[in-house]
Amino acid sequence: MKIKIAIFTLFLLSMTFSTASAVEPLLGQYNLANEDMGENLIYEESSVVLPDPSIHTVVDGDNLYDIASTYNISVDLLMEWNGLADHVIYPKDQLVLSSDTTLEKHPDTIPPEGPGIEMTVEATAYTAYCYGCIGITAYGIDLRSNPEEKVIAVDPTVIPLGTKVWVEGYGEAIAGDTGGAIKGNRIDVFIPTYDGAIEWGRQEITLKIME
Repeated sequence: MKIKIAIFTLFLLSMTFSTASAVEPLLGQYNLANEDMGENLIYEESSVVLPDPSIHTVVDGDNLYDIASTYNISVDLLMEWNGLADHVIYPKDQLVLSSDTTLEKHPDTIPPEGPGIEMTVEATAYTAYCYGCIGITAYGIDLRSNPEEKVIAVDPTVIPLGTKVWVEGYGEAIAGDTGGAIKGNRIDVFIPTYDGAIEWGRQEITLKIME
């Protein structure tokens, strides 16, 4: 009986050592996998490139207070750095967030020198392929054949047809079209693509009559 007990004990011990030996490699692989995963996570986090925080492009719903709070600066400084006389800002405006940052002005944002009459207008956009359009303006310009032309639709009682103008954000153009909804200080700028016209949206901008 004692011999049987001794043999059974040796059998249990051998099973215990075998199980431990089998488990150890698995644990080692599990730990190694975790270590590798940790290294990969650290690598991915360190490779993230943050955007340049020196310039903020205004989007719908933005206001100076929220922008200043986001970048931890005062509204007064934000206005001073950007030469703002009031709190009015528009989508696509760019605001510098530091006194050391300057914006390069696009020519379409700078009125041409020389005499002229400046006015503030509400500007929307249209294409040559809108519903009911034939692509020929009231002034006789074929926009479908000449999609590079800079043309605006105007109220002829405010800006006569054929007048050369400069439009903020659009550049130099000719008052070459009219429209049923274009009355008073309102214009429609011609943009060759539908997506471009939608992106333009509705803006309050400066227009200069050049002649």
